[in-house]
Amino acid sequence: MPSLVEALEHKYGISIYVPCKSPRAIIPALLVLNDCDIATAGEREALVAKCAAVEELDLAKNKLNEWPEVLCILQHMPRLKFVNLSFNLLTTPIWQQLRNLVLNSTKINWESVQEMLDHLPCLEELHLSLNDYDHVKLCKIDYKEKHKHDGIRKFHFTGNPVSNWKEICKIGYAFPNLESLGVADCPIMSLDINRNFERSESECESDSPHDSFRQLKILNLNSTQISTWDDIERLSRFPSLNCVRLQGCPLWKSNEYTEHERRQLLIARLPNVEMLNGGGRIGPDEREDAERTFIRYYMDKPESDRPERYFELVQIHGRLDPLVHVDLRPEKRVKVTFTCGLNSEVRSVDVYRTVSDLKLKLEMFAGYPASKMRLFYVDQDFRDLMGPEEMIYPSKQLYSYNIRSGDEIIIDIK
Repeated sequence: MPSLVEALEHKYGISIYVPCKSPRAIIPALLVLNDCDIATAGEREALVAKCAAVEELDLAKNKLNEWPEVLCILQHMPRLKFVNLSFNLLTTPIWQQLRNLVLNSTKINWESVQEMLDHLPCLEELHLSLNDYDHVKLCKIDYKEKHKHDGIRKFHFTGNPVSNWKEICKIGYAFPNLESLGVADCPIMSLDINRNFERSESECESDSPHDSFRQLKILNLNSTQISTWDDIERLSRFPSLNCVRLQGCPLWKSNEYTEHERRQLLIARLPNVEMLNGGGRIGPDEREDAERTFIRYYMDKPESDRPERYFELVQIHGRLDPLVHVDLRPEKRVKVTFTCGLNSEVRSVDVYRTVSDLKLKLEMFAGYPASKMRLFYVDQDFRDLMGPEEMIYPSKQLYSYNIRSGDEIIIDIK
């Protein structure tokens, strides 16, 4: 079976030298090669040289059956506006073996995405990040009724200005077997789609934030606009979700929680999640510690402020006693005996004061300047065993000597 180049040569005889016209001028802008048994594109350079001016191409009733050959023909006709491929048995879809397609920042429209998906039966991972989408349109008909793309497992949608979770739900309906979804840097305000749902709802529930994400295991919500704990509760209802990223959200903008407290409160609210913010797997000890911390965090708050999860955890761990607060900081002031020669005086001293500051305070009592002063610390319990310890470091704070009421400081002149 001939190639397109060979069919051209056969029809127009351009392999024979014609001095009055160049080969390019012989090929008309409207090129008709019907029923020529064409199966391939032919030599690429010859195709470019002979068909650069073709604007309309009719290849009906040929033997073309491979899309790569068709694409090769089209790519080498830069002026082409119309093509007829009728009655060619193009049974092999485009890129039949393609598994991963990245179309980030291409601004491709949804209609084109739909058409491409129809010809990618083996696609498993699709990237459509940074395309300025403010809505989702992956189905030509009712997005809840027909699933055409069961093979896609991973979908990346980062950095698109979609703020409504209901639009994101359309992704799940289009890809019912989706396992991983990235919507980081999307201004999603909430997972609420304006209806309330109980945790006990069955698998047949619909119109819930998770109804279209039955198989979803991994969800990236970094740098979204999630701002309430209610949305964290909604995440706990996703039936298969076990890995979540949730950093850089307004929920954390206040300084109310430390990083450790945030993690504990999230773990306690997400019993289904095994990995949080890219860390290692949450072990049983960490989870139990987080759940107990969660109970204690809310136990002193009014009952109306306690989330549903609090009562669930009380059923598991019982009502806990509050932790005893042990203040390990040193006493701020202690009473110390100061001795200088024959004079002795008991004074109250701030233990956070430095040795240098203390010398200045003792100038009047000692009768000579701080620069001429030496101080010796005497621990009341080790007076006989260790004797006085000279306080030679000017910037050292008194508490670092473990100074207590009843100890003594001896003042001497250099």
